[in-house]
Parts: sequence; C-alpha cells; structure tokens
Amino acid sequence: MRRKFFFFDIDGTLVPGSGQSHVPDDTRAAIGKLEAKGHFLAIATGRAHCLAEGQMRSLGFDNMVSDGGYGVTIDGTLRGIEPLPRDLCIELADECEATGLPWACCVTDTTVRTATRPEYVAPLTDPYQACRFDPDFDIHAQPQILRMFVSLEPGAEADVPALGKLPWMRYAGMPYIFVEPADKARGIRRIMKTYGATDEDVVVFGDELNDLSMFLPEWTCICMGNGRDELKARADFVTRDSDDDGIGYALRHFGWID
Repeated sequence: MRRKFFFFDIDGTLVPGSGQSHVPDDTRAAIGKLEAKGHFLAIATGRAHCLAEGQMRSLGFDNMVSDGGYGVTIDGTLRGIEPLPRDLCIELADECEATGLPWACCVTDTTVRTATRPEYVAPLTDPYQACRFDPDFDIHAQPQILRMFVSLEPGAEADVPALGKLPWMRYAGMPYIFVEPADKARGIRRIMKTYGATDEDVVVFGDELNDLSMFLPEWTCICMGNGRDELKARADFVTRDSDDDGIGYALRHFGWID
C-alpha cells in the first residue's frame, strides 16, 4: 500500500473533549495499526509548539504541525516556526499603544507573554499562560513576532484597523483575542515537501472551524461526527464521533487498516 501522510487535530478528534489528554483505546489501537503499516502520522494543532509539545508526546506522536501551521516538528525535533508579518505586528502594537488597548506578544517559543505596561498584565493573564511586564521591551527592536494578544471587547475588532490585516481568533472563555497564524495546510505542505509527498498522499482529520484551513479539495478530508456543519460540508467523508471509534471507523472504511 502506498504510504499515506495522516494529520490529526487534537481536541474533538484524537481526544473527545477540549483540554483532555486521553486517547480512547479504540482510537489508539487504530492509529497503532496505521503506524505498523508504515504510514506517516502527525498532529495538526493551532497551539504554540511550546504548549503542544508535551501533549504531542503524551499522545504518542513524534511529528506535528503547530502554531496554526507555521511550526513543524519531525521525528521529535522542531524544524522551525515561521513568524507573523513583522511590519503588520508593529503597526498593531503602535495602534494599541495609541489607544490604550492592553496588548502583549511572544517573540520566541515561550509560554510567557511580554507586555509593555504593568497595567496590561492582569487583562492578558489566564490559567494557561502568564503575562509579564518588561520595562525594557521594545517591539520595534524585535527581529520576529510569533504571536500577539489584545484585550478587546467582542464586537470591537473593527475599531482596530491594523487588526484586520492579521489573522486572529477569539476563543471561548478568553477575555482577549489571539493574533496568530491560522493555516494548518501551510505546515502540512512543508512536511510534504520534506518527504516528496503528493496531494493524494495526504489525509486530514478534524472537527472544528480552525480545521477549515487544512480541509482542502486536493487531498482527503475526514470530519468527525461531532464536527461543525461547516467542516462537514467540505469533508470527503463524515465519520462517527471521536468517542465512538470515529477515527478507526474511517480508517477501515477507506481500507487503510483492517
């Protein structure tokens, strides 16, 4: 059988719920059969590499597309993270400073955000990542910016013109927006180029809206039964729910495992 390159979202796909780390036994068994057949297996997540690396290993994977598609890990080694457009990030930071909007950023692969003012720390801190004040931080002097964070009321995004030039996401329960890459297909293509793979070799599994960026017509796209309707509309196949052997069911449907 021709070698395939499989990319799995985490929450709602590999694991049933958000924030969980347990892969159901039937899913783990199905993925084990794939690996035994010599197929390439990877996680495809929007999370930063530094936040996803531990979960990648706990889930039993060595390969990963991270940072919304801008980071690639192969055989357990980070092969690099592409930065956001530097000039546009600086423009956003300057606009936030001028209007008093709390903002912070990460310029390296770190779990700690940096803010320019002490009063910005509290609005940009959550249980998952800390925010620190650095009086010497100057975004204009940074060679790269990987992520930005802006404390902004829902619906006020259009009031920040610079924000419209960058990809951003507002996650449920978070009091601020994430300015971060949203192109999982970009990382998939980097891995394809590394191995000389073709579009017909690629299979992606997902369930949420941020997976739309990797649901492309040129390769096989599989949506979990618990997935969003928008994703199902793009999928080549809609399988069972993630907690109902959804991955194994799809793999058997296509004959990739017995």
